[in-house]
Formats: sequence, structure tokens, C-alpha cells
Amino acid sequence: MARATKLRVVGGKAAAHVAPPRPPKHGLEIGAPCPNCGTTLAGPWCYACGQKGEDYHRSIWLLVAEAFEGLTHLDGRLWTTLPRLLVRPGKLTRDYLDGHRASQLPPFRMFLVVLILVFFAGSLNLRHDPIQFNVKPADVQLDPAMRQAVGQSPTSQWLTEKAQHALTEPEGLLNAMEHWSHDFAILMLPIAALLLSLLFVFQRGVYVFDHLVFSMHSLAFQGLLLTAVFAGTMALSGAAWLLVLAPVHLFVHMRGTYRTSVIGTLARMALLFVGSATAFTFLMLGLVFIGVVKAH
Repeated sequence: MARATKLRVVGGKAAAHVAPPRPPKHGLEIGAPCPNCGTTLAGPWCYACGQKGEDYHRSIWLLVAEAFEGLTHLDGRLWTTLPRLLVRPGKLTRDYLDGHRASQLPPFRMFLVVLILVFFAGSLNLRHDPIQFNVKPADVQLDPAMRQAVGQSPTSQWLTEKAQHALTEPEGLLNAMEHWSHDFAILMLPIAALLLSLLFVFQRGVYVFDHLVFSMHSLAFQGLLLTAVFAGTMALSGAAWLLVLAPVHLFVHMRGTYRTSVIGTLARMALLFVGSATAFTFLMLGLVFIGVVKAH
């Protein structure tokens, strides 16, 4: 009993010398009202509504620094994942599928970050070299019967009005297409995974999840390459030649991930190109249709 008491006393003295936990950055003091519900804070989080007790009145430079840190730090795994994506993509995807994921940036998060970079670089490139419109309505001659049939259809009249408005206001068409292009770009993930599922349907031990991870890694690289081209063409005339790296990277990536032969990889790449080009054409047609309908 005396020894237990002595241990408690020693433990109490040791605990008394332990430094109190450091308050969170920009955290409110204990006892301050929660900014959301007004409940007195008893810790870093409000126990009533769950909101973090922080003061968001900060300088603009601090907000920019925090945004940059959130974009580039990403759990400290971005700078270890990107080099492997560039030079050893097959090993990167294979490691993720085999369970070695702690040191990697999640594929979908990386894909979304790259998607933001692509549209940002594309927007800068479009401002640097804007598209000049010189659209003239086509003079289409219809026979009387067809003209009457088209004129009596409410759907045809609605589409005609939308198309005429898009032709007279091309900037509105471009803005609508740009707004919806983010959603259409994400659709490339399930489409790519479906195409790969068909190409590897007879290969055992390969699942749709594997194709999704491969698609996210592959499209992330293609997005980085496209970003480099967008940025490079504003300064160099031959930056578009960087696109020749796309099939080279896809070959190395596919062969390293699925461990296929050279002939098998090339054959699947050719079929994947045909399927991707077809899907991309339909997506672009859908994007133009949405742009015509949503143009203001």
C-alpha cells in the first residue's frame, strides 16, 4: 500500500511537470463562446455542434499560404508520389494494388488536384491566345413538307432557338461548356475502367477496382502532361511535342501494372485508343449540347 501511494505521488509530480498541450493554431481559448452555436467551449471542438473552435479572421496572405500548403502538402505524400508517377508508374500502381498505400497519395485525390491544374492552365492558355469567332448562320434550304414538319415540332423549335442564341452569343456557349467540362472530365474515370475491364476480361486476378486505380493514375499523368503543354505553349512554339510522351508512358504504365507482354500491351493500347477516342467524341458532343442548352 505504501509503495502504491509512493508511485501515485511520484506519478503526480511527474505529471505536474509535463507541459500542457499546445493550443491549436488560431484556436479559441477555453471558455470562449462557439462561433457557430454560442456554447461555451470546453476544448478545441464544440461538444454541442461539433464545429472546431477557431478564429478565421486572418490576413489574406495567411489564407493564401494555408491554401497553398493544403494543396501541396497533402499529408506529406505528394512529393513521394509524383516522381514515381512520372518515371515508375507501373510500380506505383502495382504497389497500391498490393496494399503498400501508406506512403502514397490517394489516387482519386491526386486526380482531382491534377484536374484543377489542367483547367487552370487551360484557362490561362485561352486568355493568352483567345479564340476568334466568325460564325455565320448556314443558309439551309428545306423543302416545304420538311419545313412544315420541323416548324410544327415543339422540340425542334426549342432546339432551333437555343442554337441560334448560341451562334449569336458564342461567349455564353464557351462559358457554359467550361462550367460543365469538370463534370464531363470525371466521367472519363468510369469509362476508362469499363474499357479496361473489357480488355482484360480473360485475365484472372484482375478486378474493376484495379482498373479504377490504374485509370486514376494514368489520367493524372495525362493531366499533368496536358498542363505542361498548356503552360509551355504560352512561351514555346514546340511545347505540343511533349504529347508524344503520352503513349510511351501508357505503355510503361500498363505493362508494369498488368505484367503483360509487349505484343499484348501494344494490342490493348490500340483498342484502348479506339474506345477512348469514341467515348471522348460522344462526351464532346454531349458537352456541346449542354453548352447550347445552358448558354446565357
